[in-house]
Amino acid sequence: MEAEAGRLPSNIASGLEELYNNYRNAVLQSGDPKASEIILSNMSAAFDRILLDVEDPFVFSPYHKAIREPFDYYMFGQNYIRPLVDFSRSYVGNISIFYDMEEILRQGHNIVLMSNHQTEADPAIIALLLERNFPHLAEKMVIFVAGDRVLIDPLCKPFSMGRNLLCVYSKKHMFDDPELAEMKRIANTKSLKELAMLLRTGSNIIWIAPSGGRDRPDPVTGEWYPASFDSSSVDNMRRLLEHSRVPGHIYSLALLCYEIMPPPRQVEKAIGERRTIAYGGVGLSVAPEMSFNEITAGCVNPEKAKDAFSQALYDSVLEQYDTLKSAIYGHKGLNASNLMIALSQPFQ
Repeated sequence: MEAEAGRLPSNIASGLEELYNNYRNAVLQSGDPKASEIILSNMSAAFDRILLDVEDPFVFSPYHKAIREPFDYYMFGQNYIRPLVDFSRSYVGNISIFYDMEEILRQGHNIVLMSNHQTEADPAIIALLLERNFPHLAEKMVIFVAGDRVLIDPLCKPFSMGRNLLCVYSKKHMFDDPELAEMKRIANTKSLKELAMLLRTGSNIIWIAPSGGRDRPDPVTGEWYPASFDSSSVDNMRRLLEHSRVPGHIYSLALLCYEIMPPPRQVEKAIGERRTIAYGGVGLSVAPEMSFNEITAGCVNPEKAKDAFSQALYDSVLEQYDTLKSAIYGHKGLNASNLMIALSQPFQ
């Protein structure tokens, strides 16, 4: 109807129709007796917000603070993703470290989470798994370093508006349109300045995916696994943290949630990807703080030190990811815990 009235471009209208059908099927998989009611409520809200933005596009600033009023975009995102999560098959690794983080933030220190990135729903998944035990951390503290695509895709923008974001252009898409490359570089410089200011303020927790994009499945085996970290991205973040003159702490974070909203199997240049959605278990794990000086003590070459630290973080993410995978897809549940990773279900 909106498309026929000319209020909605045909490509967005068809994308919304596909989104509705996929979301409906996924929520119905949950077996929730209120599934039909949930589908109608959440898709109506999504449709309203997407249409509103098409008519009056929101422009993100380099540092975007979550919009909570007059419309609460954060709760909108949480309510939309929650019915897709099978909490009986979901796990958090090393929850005690999140308690440590809260104390570190209270002391005015900064935290950087070096993470893999699986779906557009990652921020909501993190918040859903932590909200019962760490409501302040889940809801207000985390600032996500976000690529430009979630800031310009009409079907994604309303969800992004409910998160604290530092907006950057990914290296992977920097030269998709050569004429825009310089504009993107200038925008990234502004975002870096915002990040430096936040770190100097202290008590901030920054989430970044040093791979520069979402994980993809192995083209041969079809197995999903964390994409390799870019050592320059890791090192730039580490040096910003160090130069802020506020104590900083770096942790590796693993996310397993590709089933909920997997990206296209290959990186796409065009905006407007198809949204596949499913109901499933998810996982989040964090490892103890990682010290650059300790890990690189034997490195005499700065480049080798940079690579060694990045690899150590990535290896830690891989180890945690494999444990979550064993719990969820290997059907080991809490028995997948090991000496390094203690799994729990704090939301049960």
